Amino acid sequence: MAKRDFYETLGVAKNASEDEIKKSYRKLAMKYHPDRNPDSKESEEKFKEVKEAYEMLTNPEKREAYDRYGHAGVDPNMGGGGGFGGGAGGFGDAFGDIFGDIFGGGGRGRSSGPQVYRGADLRYNLEITLEQAAHGFDTTIRVPSWDKCDTCHGSGAKPGTSPVTCTTCAGHGQVRMQQGFFSIQQTCPKCHGTGKIIPEPCAACAGQGRIKRNKTLEVKIPVGIDNGMRIRSSGNGEPGTNGGPSGDLYVEIHIKPHTVFQREGDDLHCEMPISFAKAALGGEIEVPTLSGKVSFTIPEGTQSGKTFRLKGKGIKGVRSGFAGDLFCHVAVETPVKLTEKQKEMLRDFEKLTTEGGAKHSPQSKTWRDKVKDFFE
Repeated sequence: MAKRDFYETLGVAKNASEDEIKKSYRKLAMKYHPDRNPDSKESEEKFKEVKEAYEMLTNPEKREAYDRYGHAGVDPNMGGGGGFGGGAGGFGDAFGDIFGDIFGGGGRGRSSGPQVYRGADLRYNLEITLEQAAHGFDTTIRVPSWDKCDTCHGSGAKPGTSPVTCTTCAGHGQVRMQQGFFSIQQTCPKCHGTGKIIPEPCAACAGQGRIKRNKTLEVKIPVGIDNGMRIRSSGNGEPGTNGGPSGDLYVEIHIKPHTVFQREGDDLHCEMPISFAKAALGGEIEVPTLSGKVSFTIPEGTQSGKTFRLKGKGIKGVRSGFAGDLFCHVAVETPVKLTEKQKEMLRDFEKLTTEGGAKHSPQSKTWRDKVKDFFE
C-alpha cells in the first residue's frame, strides 16, 4: 500500500514552518495516541503514520531529501538514510515536548544548562507592644543567613582544585530517560541539577560554597500595624540555587496582650471601674489613652455596663485615614471590708431609698415587673 504524503498526513502545507508542523503533530498525536484509544487498531496505525511524518519533516536533512525525491529519498532500503533514528527531530524529543507542556516539564531546547531555582522565603516572628504598634518604630533583628565561603570563594571546592563538569548530564543538570513512548526529563541524580561535580570538597563549607551566619537587618514598623500582619524584606530569604534569586524574608507581627486595652481593628476597649458614689452622683473622671490621660464627665445615675465612646482616641491603622475610637465600659465597684460605721450608713441609705419608692431603682422595678408577668 502506497504511503500518504507526509505533509498531507500532518495536514500542513509544503512550506509550513517547524512550529506549524510541531503544533499539528501535537494535536494529532494526542488524538490518536494508543492510551486514548486502547482498542482501536486504526488509531494505532494513524499514530505511527503521524509519528513518522513528524520525524521526517522536523529533520532538516530528511525533509530536504523528501522534498526532492519523495518517499524514495528517505527510504533506508533505497539508500535515503531515513528511518526512525534519534535525529534532531526524533520522536523522543517531540513527545518530550508534548508531555513537557502538559505536565510542566522542559521540552526540547528548554534545558540547555543547570536548572536555576529561587531561594525559599523565610519568616521571622517579631513580638511588640500595643504602644509600639500604635506609634510605629524602627528596630533591628538578627536572622540566619548564608554567606559565600571565604575559604573556597563560593566554588565549594578545596583550595587549589576546581569543580568539574558532571559526566552523567554533560553539565546540563538534567537527564532524559526514554520509557516506551514517554521521554521523561529529570534532575541529574549525580550532580543534583548543578551540572558540576566537586571531587575534593572544601572542608570549611563541606562543598556547599556557603556558610551559615547571622545578619542584622533594620526593620521599620509602620504606625498602626496590627497583629498577624507581615512586613516583607525583599531578597533577605534563603539564597537561590545555581545563581537563582534569593527568597524574601517576612517579618510577622505578634502584639503582646495589654494590661489595660483590648484592640479590635482600629478601636480600643477598656474597663473603667468607678465607685458606687461616683456612679450615683456623677462627675468628672480621668481615663488613660495611648497618647496620655483624658478627662470627661459621667452623668449621675450611671449604671454598671454603660459604655462611653471617646472619638479618635483609638489607633490610626496602617490603611486608615483617621484614628479609631476608645470605648470605656463602666464597672461599678462594690465596696468591700467596710467598717461598722460605713455599714450602718449604708443601712440607713438603703432604708431611705426603699422608702423613696421605685424612682431610685428603675432597673429593679422593671425586673420585678418582668418576673411577676412571667409567673402570672
